[in-house]
Amino acid sequence: MSETPAETPAATIAALYRYPVKGLSPEPLTSAALVPGEMLAADRRYAVENGPSGFDPAAPAFFPKTYFLMLMRDERLAALETHYDDESHVLTVRREACEVARGDLSTAEGRQAIETYLAAYCAGDLRGPPRVLAAAGHNFSDFAPKVVSLINLGSLAAIAREVGQPVDPLRFRANVYLDGWPAWHELDLVGATLAIGEARLKVVKRIKRCAATNVDPVTAKRDLNIPQTLMRMLGHVDCGVYAEVVAGGTMRPGDRLTRLYSGMT
Repeated sequence: MSETPAETPAATIAALYRYPVKGLSPEPLTSAALVPGEMLAADRRYAVENGPSGFDPAAPAFFPKTYFLMLMRDERLAALETHYDDESHVLTVRREACEVARGDLSTAEGRQAIETYLAAYCAGDLRGPPRVLAAAGHNFSDFAPKVVSLINLGSLAAIAREVGQPVDPLRFRANVYLDGWPAWHELDLVGATLAIGEARLKVVKRIKRCAATNVDPVTAKRDLNIPQTLMRMLGHVDCGVYAEVVAGGTMRPGDRLTRLYSGMT
């Protein structure tokens, strides 16, 4: 059956987020620049090594998330509220609304301040001293190519109906949350080109969900089994998609996202 533009309704950007430190809290964005071949600015710019990984900042390479502190294993991280300032490079860490650590991640002293706190806070989960990692031009994504992650809120509504309770979208740690698509529509878009104003995104891969989604981002408790729920509903654990930026622009909450078809520009 051939597709027509009507088969992919326009979606609206409901929210935008970045995650400056892998595994730590999201930061909402009022706008985000899309740059060809890049992730969102400062998204997953840093990671915290959980014991020696062999990561070399002079020759950065993709490493699986198991080498770092991350929610799939370390749910206590969700109880920390963090904020990263782009100009000063300062990361502030709060717990229960109280500041517990602060450090300039561009300096050894600042990184050590964060590492010292996390060494105590995550003492039972560490395989070695935690170390804040970064490398010029490198992002610590779960997927080696530089991508933007998209979540369809219609799919999350379907999950919520299945489990009989609200499901916080932030469990899925996406960059772009979209409203207006029917449940699971995004899973059929691999290979499609999406437009947000002048910007263009090419959908390249479904996102396989892990145990990180089981963690409530507010309570830091494992209170659901999202991968198991997806397997029961769909026969797989895919929810959301990765997309590569192929043409630049700026996106904001409220912007429309449409699918481009052959012959459309």
